[in-house]
Amino acid sequence: MKNRKRTYYYSALRFFFMVTCSFFFNHLQAQTLGGSSSYGFLKLPQTPSLSATGGINTSYTNNDIGLAVNNPALLNGNLDAQVNASFNAFFAGIQAYNLAGAYFDSHLQTTFATSVFFINYGQITQTDAAGNSSGNFHPVDYAVQFSAARQYMARWHYGIAAKFIHSAYQQYASSAVAFDIGVLYSDSMHSLSASFLAKNMGAQLKTFTGTKEDLPFDLELGITKKLEKAPLAFSLTLHHVHQFNLVYKDTSFNTNFSNTGSGINKILDHFVLAAHILLSNNLEATVGYNYLRRSELNAGTSGNGVNGFSAGFAAKFRKLSFQYARAYYQKNLAYNQLAVTMRLKELFGLGNL
Repeated sequence: MKNRKRTYYYSALRFFFMVTCSFFFNHLQAQTLGGSSSYGFLKLPQTPSLSATGGINTSYTNNDIGLAVNNPALLNGNLDAQVNASFNAFFAGIQAYNLAGAYFDSHLQTTFATSVFFINYGQITQTDAAGNSSGNFHPVDYAVQFSAARQYMARWHYGIAAKFIHSAYQQYASSAVAFDIGVLYSDSMHSLSASFLAKNMGAQLKTFTGTKEDLPFDLELGITKKLEKAPLAFSLTLHHVHQFNLVYKDTSFNTNFSNTGSGINKILDHFVLAAHILLSNNLEATVGYNYLRRSELNAGTSGNGVNGFSAGFAAKFRKLSFQYARAYYQKNLAYNQLAVTMRLKELFGLGNL
């Protein structure tokens, strides 16, 4: 009876996974880039582990629930009873919080996770077109996510995440549902992992002004390789692989806009690079470079410092881990992100949850 229920569950999970893939991949052309989509906060890195890699990474496997929130295929049994709390001191007083936790069901051989990502913009003065103040309002964005992942044979992992998204800006409010689908190939013998991730496939449930807007869809490919004779690993991630030209054209702002970027720059715009330095079993440092971020935010011919670069470190212990990242958007303009990861079994001696 138990085997029959388990077989039924596996069949239902596979069916749901295939139907979801089929439905949303048929609607990829409806998703847009740049300022043409809503819920831009979904593109923010939710944890320092992701910020340190350049803001986009899908293939680095270090048993971090923060990275698994970004790519559900990274969920595995080693994340059981792991909880991560992250805080991002973003620009202009904006604060971003993320809370995530994972649970491994040994009977179903499935890892589940949930997370809440919340953006607090603080109090903003409401004014009319003439600049007259009429009080304050408190805009917020948040996304609630539920994920599940399983292993197929020895090296393949696949996962799906469903999320409810909501934004509220004074009298304007909108909500949506979206799905992420990830596949990971992990070869521990050769210290190699590669991944595929389709993010933010979905639609609005409620619009801001009655006109439906697209979600910030992204199709990403990643590969990570650890060197055999050195404590180094390197990651290469390609984002928005479904669209060649990522130069944002705002005709309402500049009708004379001419896209003259070179072909090589259009290719490099898709690249995010990261180096992982394994200082010891407990200490790890990461340096990342986001080519598109630097090219979009460079200011003319003036010095732009380390714009587009990011760095961070992680200190891992048996019960707790600490992560920190600093990412640069322009010269002398960066944000800091902190996180703590708790392993509830070791921390509280809970045994098997």
